[in-house]
Amino acid sequence: MTPSPHSPPVRRLGHLVGAYGLLALTALLFLAFSLALPDTFPTLDNISEILSNQSIPALLALGAMLPIVTGNFDLSIGYGLGLAHVMTMQLLAHAAWPWPLVCLVVVAGGAVVGTFNGIVVEFAKINSFIATLGTGSMLYALTGWITNGARIIPGPQGLPAAFTDLYDSRFLGLPVSAFYVLALTAVLWLLLERLPLGRYLYVIGSNPRAADLLGIPSRRYVVHAFAGSGLVVGVAGVLLAAQQRIGNPSVGLDYLLPAFVGALLGSTAIKPGRPNALGTLVAVVILAIGLAGIGQFGAQFWVTPLFNGATLLLAVGMAGYAARRQLRHRRAEPPRARKDLRKVTS
Repeated sequence: MTPSPHSPPVRRLGHLVGAYGLLALTALLFLAFSLALPDTFPTLDNISEILSNQSIPALLALGAMLPIVTGNFDLSIGYGLGLAHVMTMQLLAHAAWPWPLVCLVVVAGGAVVGTFNGIVVEFAKINSFIATLGTGSMLYALTGWITNGARIIPGPQGLPAAFTDLYDSRFLGLPVSAFYVLALTAVLWLLLERLPLGRYLYVIGSNPRAADLLGIPSRRYVVHAFAGSGLVVGVAGVLLAAQQRIGNPSVGLDYLLPAFVGALLGSTAIKPGRPNALGTLVAVVILAIGLAGIGQFGAQFWVTPLFNGATLLLAVGMAGYAARRQLRHRRAEPPRARKDLRKVTS
């Protein structure tokens, strides 16, 4: 007798493929590029360069993931990154503030912007796409007003060495920025997977009506998610200033699409059907390997946006399929679903 397609072994196999398929694809892609480019790709220098170049997109992807968990999108993160970046340069190069104070002010400012986004979405009841696109345009206008459309270039003395070391220094032979990404991933994993706050956010994103019935203060937690996203954007802006050492008012827009590609593609891995920190990290890694590989093959400049756009479409499609598959699985097992729902309130 042939097993039913819904039998436990087949279901477990499907779960394993869904959860770890992207991780396996990452390893296969790295192996393929290593075999095709044995002299340049599988080297420590190349790996260090990939980690360094992709640390800021990875941070933004993790930040963008937080509102997505609640069923919202923050389209202002690219504009917020640009503003945080030029504010850092403005306060360091022109106002001559101490760099620790600059970092504190910019990161706190990012959290304030994120909180404002959350308030507009939840209390003004404006769709998150429209609300954050509007606030992002305002942030871009503020960036242009601060810079007058020109780049901010430090004087002959340059930026403080201790500040640029935030990005340029190395730890255990690897760029320290990669460890920032790992630290943020660990914090978000703990928050979303092990603390009640994370369970509340997932319930709000998957079933707002159930969240209301359970007495979860949805407005407060959605605002918290946007504030966390803004805080991460502030951190990324500081690191971008330490990396580039000049203030470019339009640089943040280049990071918007890769951030959402990583966040959405990450919802198809590790925990298929829902955004999660480890899945986002895996998605960022596979994107970094892909971009580095095609770059070493001598691809034209337009291949990068083509790759990002096509991957975004694929990520949205896969995320939607994973979410529908998870919903069907939950409907097939109502006792377990009720048990998980009771666990949320404990």
